[in-house]
Amino acid sequence: MKKQIRQALLDIESQEDVTILYACESGSRAWGFASSDSDFDVRFIYLRRPSWYLSVDFEHRRDVIERPIEDLLDVNGWDLRKALKLLRKSNPPLIEWLGSPIVYRESLETAARLRALLPTYYSSTASGYHYLHMARGNFREFLKGGVVWRKKYFYVLRPILAINWVERGLGVVPTEFQKLLDELIPAGPLREAIDSLVEVKSTGGELDEGPRIPEISNFLEQELERLEGSPFDQEPKLLSFEPLNELFLKELKEIHPNI
Repeated sequence: MKKQIRQALLDIESQEDVTILYACESGSRAWGFASSDSDFDVRFIYLRRPSWYLSVDFEHRRDVIERPIEDLLDVNGWDLRKALKLLRKSNPPLIEWLGSPIVYRESLETAARLRALLPTYYSSTASGYHYLHMARGNFREFLKGGVVWRKKYFYVLRPILAINWVERGLGVVPTEFQKLLDELIPAGPLREAIDSLVEVKSTGGELDEGPRIPEISNFLEQELERLEGSPFDQEPKLLSFEPLNELFLKELKEIHPNI
């Protein structure tokens, strides 16, 4: 599959006339609770030629590249400029990409430079805001009532644990679910229930509709109630563009030195 992914990235570079600077796995495989039939969620950051950025209709041009899902392969990418604007907002999905344990390409020093800017732009409020809205939405849609979509527990559990991580001042939220578990959930009925759910999903077991898991549901309900009116209901303030502009120009000149 890695060979297929790398070929897909080469095809995109050729078809779109871009340079892919960084590519990684996102979603359940990066988080560590994929099942055997989970998609490969490949995400990448790319750069175009200088003339593309100097066009009259620049603001109307798409800054994403998306490919239809085919044979479990889901490949999407963001222009570097878009990624930098999102870094300014301390965008958690971008931060998860940069922390992914599965990297398919890391050209130049782009990812390292983005990671170096994290201490400047990382916002615990932005992280909490993102994860709280994700947890609320998934809980409301999939985990209400006596019969629930059990695989959706992960899409509420992980953001709730991410918020706990932020509240304890532990820094940037790790991409891997297991790191969150080991740090935040001690041995006991709740941990046993979560570990069991992870094992079933990772071995390809069926996790569609089924009875609610009391230990997990009760924990999530209590946490969502506790977080009502929390500081994470407020959007964070934004910082300067200057370091981001410098990084963008540096990357552009390294790939296109004649500009």
